[in-house]
Amino acid sequence: MKAGVVGLGDMGSGLALNLIRTGFQTTAFDLNQERLDAFAAMGGQPAAGVAGVGENAAAVFVMVMTGAQARAVILGDDGLAAAMAPGSVILLTATISPADVVAIAAELEPTGIDFIDTPVSGGFPGAQAGTLTMMAAAPAPLLAAHREVMEAVSADIHHVGDEAGMGQTVKACLQTIIGSVFAATSEAAGLAARAGISGQILYDVVSTSGAGSGVANTALENIIDRQFVGTGSHISTMYKDLTISLDMARDLGVPLHTAATAMQLFQAAKTRHPEGDNWIIIRLVEAITGVQLHRNGPVEA
Repeated sequence: MKAGVVGLGDMGSGLALNLIRTGFQTTAFDLNQERLDAFAAMGGQPAAGVAGVGENAAAVFVMVMTGAQARAVILGDDGLAAAMAPGSVILLTATISPADVVAIAAELEPTGIDFIDTPVSGGFPGAQAGTLTMMAAAPAPLLAAHREVMEAVSADIHHVGDEAGMGQTVKACLQTIIGSVFAATSEAAGLAARAGISGQILYDVVSTSGAGSGVANTALENIIDRQFVGTGSHISTMYKDLTISLDMARDLGVPLHTAATAMQLFQAAKTRHPEGDNWIIIRLVEAITGVQLHRNGPVEA
């Protein structure tokens, strides 16, 4: 019952919290000392480096931002591959490109360490509540062997394929939908504000209609309450994910017109409001119309 986490940001901190809650002796590392201190306050054991996590865990979740970071954490000189025992498992829950995952898995194979490509969805609330959706790619017997540790952090585990990279491929498809919904919701909110509709009315209708969803409802509620920073869904993450989707689409010759437009909106909002979360796209519309959508009604910007 020994597990580990590398990366204690909005998502990784939730993984660590739920491992501890489930009874796993949990070791973790993050470059940010404040995050390590918060992890220790949860009852976890901070490590001095990545290798320290691997030495004290039979299953390690890797929740970093980029493919380069994942490679360094897993295959670096002081990485997990050099510290973990054969038969232990690395669960890559970060969202990176499928090609990067395929390359990492190939280099890891001679070590005898199991590898599960399993990006997640559910955002900060899902991570903290232990209700994430996992898109797991690995042979079925391997998933069965490590199911207990995966169930500690998730509500739904989908076996999406046997080969590394398939989890990331499914996640890229999912993010084209989520990113597009964020962008469309922001534009609809801008239209409502300019037309004189209150945020509460728009939210009530959307959330009880076919257009309502966890993604759209969360975005709209944060917009009308003017919550654009610190909600656990930083804009840089979705922007990165959409670039992965579009890169994959380019390589496969698939047009993604809506996702491409969404990515450009995220690019503009990320440049103008780098501190913001996904729904800060609305600020692009508001800069043009001069009207903000608040819960009780439109307000001049």
